[in-house]
Amino acid sequence: MEIFNNDYLVVFCLLLAVVAFLYASVGHGGASGYLALMTIFVVPISIMKPSALLLNLFVSGISFFFYFKKDFFKPKLFYPFALTSVPAAFIGGLIPIENNIYKIVLGVVLILAAMRLLGFFNNKEKEISKIHIPLAMEIGFGIGLLSGMLGIGGGVILSPILLILGWATLKETAAISSLFIFVNSIAGLSGYFWIGKSLPVESIYLVPIAVFGGMLGAHYGSGYYSNKVLKYVLATVILMASLKLIV
Repeated sequence: MEIFNNDYLVVFCLLLAVVAFLYASVGHGGASGYLALMTIFVVPISIMKPSALLLNLFVSGISFFFYFKKDFFKPKLFYPFALTSVPAAFIGGLIPIENNIYKIVLGVVLILAAMRLLGFFNNKEKEISKIHIPLAMEIGFGIGLLSGMLGIGGGVILSPILLILGWATLKETAAISSLFIFVNSIAGLSGYFWIGKSLPVESIYLVPIAVFGGMLGAHYGSGYYSNKVLKYVLATVILMASLKLIV
């Protein structure tokens, strides 16, 4: 269990809980944050992707439960994305990550999305408009494929798209994203297992830590954060993910 031989194990575990808290508060599973953290702490590559997807699965599931209880989940906004993203995430899980340029482009797009949320391009909130189903299905496929390839759930990409297009409010976005991440993580892991890979034992020991942080984050995010605070937290999360992709 190489991850537990790290001299900074306590610090790693504390940061893992913080990452889970931050991501769960905005309806995300935290895979991009876990991958960045594991990279910093030199966790073996063979452990990183499956561990991130597993933790993503638990934290996004918890987050969805809390947001669902508060009645923020809108099924009609979820299904068009999920119908295409799930099979695409499975396919993506079969594909090894090789194209660094693609990750850089994605990172730049996420930075622009975060800047939009912070008011750099438009300080007025966009009015809620009706979802365009064919476009949503196309977006879902693209996010799903990329999610499976990178070992993430895709919520960090879906969230700014929902908000920029005006298809959902902030907390509706959090609820939709959390379930979107959950199903994509299952699909991504399924693709990973399909090619003969197995889940590292180390991953199991990280689950309780992520669950603890995720429960606190989802609790406060779904009930106590104001929309203004949630907006800036989400922008911070997106910036974290973009830096992880670019650096």
